[in-house]
Amino acid sequence: MKPRSTRFNPKRRLLAIDLVEARLASLRQLGEQVRYGGNPEHKRSPGDFGLVPPAAPRAGKSLCDDAGIVDRRTALDLLRAGLLLGLVSDRFEGDWPYNVWMVTDEGVPLEAQWEGPGVYHGYPMPDADPLREVVMARWTERRG
Repeated sequence: MKPRSTRFNPKRRLLAIDLVEARLASLRQLGEQVRYGGNPEHKRSPGDFGLVPPAAPRAGKSLCDDAGIVDRRTALDLLRAGLLLGLVSDRFEGDWPYNVWMVTDEGVPLEAQWEGPGVYHGYPMPDADPLREVVMARWTERRG
């Protein structure tokens, strides 16, 4: 088996706070429209995600199941929370941020990636990801 790369995309950055504040109204609107698509590579159990194939965990991929996310509603609620708090990337596809970050109630940081207009799939951030601590700090700061 090929060893998993420990390289992370260096282009991933959270949008600067002043730009988050300027975009907050539009991010809230996006939160009302966003959908969770899912990716079978990040699921051990298909739950109600409706994925094809139903579940196909790939070696080395972080699994949503391990973060306690086993249903679409939970995934969507977390995705919306990330948008509403402005934990978004500085890269956009039209109005949509390329990445959205959020943290579960249990303290697991998650990353969602743009699939298409208004659709994302997400996964737990690996411990070795250097952006993990930045996301945790911003989440704590924004939640007050």
